[in-house]
Amino acid sequence: MIQFSLKCDRGHRFDSWFQSSAAFEKLQAAGMISCAVCGSTQVEKGIMAPRVADSRSKADKTEQPPEQDRPLSAPANPAEQALAEMRKQIEKHSEYVGANFASEARRMHSGESPERSIHGEARPDEARKLIEDGVPITPLPFMPGRKSN
Repeated sequence: MIQFSLKCDRGHRFDSWFQSSAAFEKLQAAGMISCAVCGSTQVEKGIMAPRVADSRSKADKTEQPPEQDRPLSAPANPAEQALAEMRKQIEKHSEYVGANFASEARRMHSGESPERSIHGEARPDEARKLIEDGVPITPLPFMPGRKSN
């Protein structure tokens, strides 16, 4: 496995792992590598520095906690932080209607139901039909939280 520093045509920088340099080139040629921030497929390798082990002893290294000690629930970068904040605001200021999203959005659009902010889930064909019918919707960049009990 090899880690590459990548950048898109809009200047966003991110890292990703690949099986080999040849695997990266094959995926890049097929347009299957996209920017982690904006989704652009115009991605190329950025300038990288080799990883070199330092001369500190193992005991010195254990005194300082590594970066990977952050909780997995904590955002890893500013983009993740922004998405987490957006999700918190959407969930706080709108009603979750679950799988009834398409029918509820249509009822609100036609005036059968009071207008309010809602979020939920819709199949791709349902979302496409809502857009075609002029119902104002937008996809969200996260999945709804699942309740286990």
